[in-house]
This record gives sequence, C-alpha cells and structure tokens, in this order.
Amino acid sequence: MKSIAVFCGSSRGKDPAFSEQARRLGGSLAEQGIRLVFGGSNVGLMQELANGALEAGGEVTGVMPRFLYDKGIAHTGLTRLVLVDTMHERKMQMNELCDGVIVLPGGFGTFDECFEMITWAQLGIHQKPIALLNVQGYYDPLLEMIRRMVDQGFLKDEHHGMLILSSDIQKVLDTMHDYTPTHTGKWINGEQ
Repeated sequence: MKSIAVFCGSSRGKDPAFSEQARRLGGSLAEQGIRLVFGGSNVGLMQELANGALEAGGEVTGVMPRFLYDKGIAHTGLTRLVLVDTMHERKMQMNELCDGVIVLPGGFGTFDECFEMITWAQLGIHQKPIALLNVQGYYDPLLEMIRRMVDQGFLKDEHHGMLILSSDIQKVLDTMHDYTPTHTGKWINGEQ
C-alpha cells in the first residue's frame, strides 16, 4: 500500500479519543511510508489526521471542492492540494489517488463517502480494501444495521465481509496490506 484515503469528521466529536486516534493514524501512515489522501481541510478530525502525518514527516494530499476552499478551511501545510468542482469529483479523485480506504468517526459526509466507496467495491468498480477504524465502538450500531441488511436479504454475507473492522490501527493496516478481494460484484451468477 502506497497511499490510503481516510474519510473522517470535519468536527472533533465529544470524545477526545477520536482526535487522538486520528492523529495517531496520520502518524502511523507516515511512519510506514504510506501517503495520506484526505479531504484537505484544517478543521475537526481532518486537521488532527493531517497534522499527525505531517509531524511524522509524511506525504499528505488533500482533495477539496473549490466552494469549500473559498470558505478558507483548506489546510495550508499539505504536500499537495487538489481542487475539484464537486463533492462527487472529490470522492472520485480520492479513489483514484489511493490503494485503500480507512473510515474514522464522522457525520453525514463521512457516511456518504464510506458508503459510496463500499458500493463501488460491491459493484466491482474497484477492489480496494475498506476499513472502519472503530474508535470507542463508534461504528457498533452501524455494524448491527449492516448485519440486519444481511439477515433481511438486502445484502449478501459475502459483501458484508468486504469491510475490515478493528479499533487497532496496526491491525487495520496489516489486514489492508494482506487484503485479497473475494467478491466479483453485486450480481454474482445473475442473482441479486
């Protein structure tokens, strides 16, 4: 893995562990020579993540829509900042620049980004590993909902298994490094 995209909150959240883990993840990526690709802003967990990578000497690429750049929230210390026109272009560009995806805690935007990447993997658009870094059990309710999707016949267990889940940064990175895609797309053998 040469490059990992990280999606996370533009807020810090209430638990200091969210910021601590974001900063640790950025540092871990840098220490392992993995370029960080993220949303490019200097607020919330995004700021902690980028600063952790930069402080450890890492390469950091931000991808930001121009309308957010115009709000003055771009991180000014990045290795590279890529400006795009739309939020959708941001996700497409981040996907093109990465070998895998990690999702930290966040709100609607983070969930949107996470689910788009998962959907693209499910449809066979990419075969990159996607991990939820489950800080303080943040994603436990979501995992229950995903299990319910499988139980109610809206998601194949095989696709449920595409997600890497851990609260341990190194375990996430090791699992992503060893990841082998086992799915062939949503419609396997002509079935949903």
